[in-house]
Amino acid sequence: MKVIYNYAAAPQFAASLGELRNRGLDVDVCPESDDTRLFELLASADVLWHCLRPVDRRVMDAAPNLKLIQKIGVGVNTIDLDYAKARGIAVCNMPGTNSAAVAEHTLALALAVLRLLRPFDAEVRGGAGWAWPPERQDRLGEIRGRTVGLIGFGAVPRLLAPILSAMGAQVVYSAQSRKPDIDLPFVPLDALLARSDIVSLHIPLTPATTKLMNRTRLRTMRSGSILINTARGALIDDNALIEALDHGPLIGAGLDVFTDEPTPHDHPLFGRNDVVLTPHVAWLTRETLARSVAVAADNCLRLANAQPLRFRVV
Repeated sequence: MKVIYNYAAAPQFAASLGELRNRGLDVDVCPESDDTRLFELLASADVLWHCLRPVDRRVMDAAPNLKLIQKIGVGVNTIDLDYAKARGIAVCNMPGTNSAAVAEHTLALALAVLRLLRPFDAEVRGGAGWAWPPERQDRLGEIRGRTVGLIGFGAVPRLLAPILSAMGAQVVYSAQSRKPDIDLPFVPLDALLARSDIVSLHIPLTPATTKLMNRTRLRTMRSGSILINTARGALIDDNALIEALDHGPLIGAGLDVFTDEPTPHDHPLFGRNDVVLTPHVAWLTRETLARSVAVAADNCLRLANAQPLRFRVV
């Protein structure tokens, strides 16, 4: 079975993918930046292991034998599901495989913003690390004693919430409905924004959630609060975020995802010391990759044997 892994692969991981030939899977690695190679490989591909590069009609039309688009992760907003269904191409995701990594990265971003790691790191490297302005003391903070509002309560918040509670934070959440097995305060979205010192986004991108964090909602947030996003970039209105950082109520943000990816190098957020940025890698650990390949390989073998696919979306 011909499989495309549409993401870069480090040497050890690439070697582990090569070992899948023993199970009948011929996996070709194609970095997301190499569309020329991708479209060459699509001509004979049976399965596409998709990470972030959008899978649209053009991609599917270039793959006459394509039978499965396997999302390496959870969100399928980057796949044209209607066209896949029309073509008879199955689409699957893999909930839970990256949850631990995303939960840890979310916490790391929050701590980096609270402790001003970006300016401190730059100053130490530049030789001025012990000459920082004393007024910065008023900005340094801890998780303990703060209220953390989680928007959405899927697999990642379920891992993150007890960690935050153990660190001394009060955790509240907002979701489409109350979770009967969760002993945390369930509050409406606007109430969550008004009472939280840290707000973290954990919801899928849909037409209803696009620019959920707009100017009105950002102005609702508590003075001196910070915003963390490891979900999808388009959940936030970038212009409104910049305004909220410039004029309040926000004092910082931690972002792993962006509306446009790769993001233009001249994006106005890039030069700010009050924002910590990472390039959509919250999910990416060796452990996540191992769990993901196990699910993806299993689905390929299920496909080959005409068995029901795991976590089928379409």
